[in-house]
Amino acid sequence: MVNLTLIVAIAAYLLGSIPFGYLLVRIFRGEDIRLTGSGNIGATNVARSGAKGLGIATLVLDALKGAAAVWLALQAARSSYNSCGSGTPCVQTLQIMAVAALAAVLGHVFPVWLRFKGGKGVATALGVFCVLFPKAILVALAVFIVVVALTRYVSLGSILGAVTFPVAAYFLQSTDTVSLLLASSVSLIVILKHNQNIARLLAGREHRFGAGKTAAAEKQL
Repeated sequence: MVNLTLIVAIAAYLLGSIPFGYLLVRIFRGEDIRLTGSGNIGATNVARSGAKGLGIATLVLDALKGAAAVWLALQAARSSYNSCGSGTPCVQTLQIMAVAALAAVLGHVFPVWLRFKGGKGVATALGVFCVLFPKAILVALAVFIVVVALTRYVSLGSILGAVTFPVAAYFLQSTDTVSLLLASSVSLIVILKHNQNIARLLAGREHRFGAGKTAAAEKQL
C-alpha cells in the first residue's frame, strides 16, 4: 500500500530528524555544537567538544531514534492497514522497515529543523540496522571496533563498517533485493557523508580518537 509506505517514510524521517546532539549541548551547555570542532551534530563532535557524557547520550539517543523508526514501521506493516485481503500484506514487511531505515537516516543527515544540515548518520544507521538486520550489524560493528582499536580512526571504522554491512546482510540474513538495496543506500549515505574524512585520511591529516591533548600540546611547542 503506497499510502502506508509514504506515511511510514514521513514519520521515520521526522523521528530521525530530531537533532539530539544539538539539543543536548544547547540545553546543558548553552552552546551551538555547530560552531564547535567539525560543526557536526553527531556524538563524536559532541564528545570532542569536551562533553563526553553528552556525547554518549547523543550516541544512544541517535541510535534509539533509528531503532524506534524501524520498529514502528514493523508494527505498521503487521497491522490491518497493510492488508490486501486474505491476510496478504500489500507491501512486504521487510521492505516497509527498510524504507523507514532509509528515511530515518536521511532525517538525521538532512534535518528540516536545522536547514537540512545534520550529522553523518552513523549512530542512527546503527540503530536502524539493529532492528532491520541484527546479524549483519554484529559483523559490521566488529569491523568498526577492530579498525578503531588498531588505527584510532573513528571515521575509518565507520566507513569500513558501512561497507561491510550490506555484504554481511546478503550472506547472513534472509532478504529481498529491494530491502537490500534500501539498506545499501543507508551505507552509501554514511560513506558519502565522510567525504572530507576520506580526503584527510588520504592526506594523513585525519584526527585520531584520543589524540586531542597530544595534538594541542604539539601546537604549543
